[in-house]
Amino acid sequence: MAIVTRGGAKGRRPPSRRIRSSWGEKLAPYAYVAPFFLIFAVFGLFPLLFTFWVSLFDWNPIGEQTFIGFANFERLFADERFWNALVNTFGIFLISTIPQLALALFLAHLLNHAHLKLANFWRMALLTPYITSVAATAIVFAQIFDRNFGLLNWILGLFGVPDINFLASQGGSWVVISAMVMWRWFGYNTLLYLAGLQAIPREMYEAASVDGASSRQQFFQLTIPSLRPIIIFTVIMSTIGGLQIFTEPLLVAPESGLTCGAARQCQTLALFLYEQGFGQFDFGYGSAIGVALFVIVVVAAAINFFLTTRTRGER
Repeated sequence: MAIVTRGGAKGRRPPSRRIRSSWGEKLAPYAYVAPFFLIFAVFGLFPLLFTFWVSLFDWNPIGEQTFIGFANFERLFADERFWNALVNTFGIFLISTIPQLALALFLAHLLNHAHLKLANFWRMALLTPYITSVAATAIVFAQIFDRNFGLLNWILGLFGVPDINFLASQGGSWVVISAMVMWRWFGYNTLLYLAGLQAIPREMYEAASVDGASSRQQFFQLTIPSLRPIIIFTVIMSTIGGLQIFTEPLLVAPESGLTCGAARQCQTLALFLYEQGFGQFDFGYGSAIGVALFVIVVVAAAINFFLTTRTRGER
């Protein structure tokens, strides 16, 4: 006759409780991540889909909404203002991003290897431009690049260079806006690179020195490969942010409004979108610009993803 102890009977859970526990363990991870996907669906996916839907209409927010198919996109590709904004966007992006990341990498390398006093203070000071108001930055840079009383023109005048009206030309406007973007973001990227550099073991540099590698060889053959994931991340984020630049060109020439100059010499795609959507209340055409901007950002991200996988494959 088998004897079942009281403790053994209590230790066995009913099948229904075991099933509920198993389902709970399976569903728990989905419950943890569900809030993110719900918020993304409401504030990300729905606006994106609704923007594409509105782009198919002649949509007046206080008038009628007439379905016109892809007419807004046909109008967009034939609009010289769109191509001008596209050129301005990529021009400002290239001028601001490449020097900015190069400067950030150089400063991070300097802070990591140089024996500076108050090193933590200098590292914290790098975040000052990032936390400064963009409006305040625009005021300061407008004074620096001012034609009549600007600091830069005063310095150039010491060498006999006549005053330059930077905001009157396309290239000059790019320089002013790019300087603002570089000033705001180089410290943030420097700290990212610095964190990556401090994660590299010192023994690797010591071994390289013993093998006779120069400082230049150590930088290009040891530092750069070790920072490759962080460099890829900063390039991707700078690409996404640079293609959506809005605040700097809006504030650099406030007297010209949303056109950023009489000749639209510094109007970006984001600014052109806002002008058509909320300035002219042409929501259908503004949505078509937004869809085009979304496609451009996705293509740029896909190119970066391709470069990322290719780089990982080479390692």
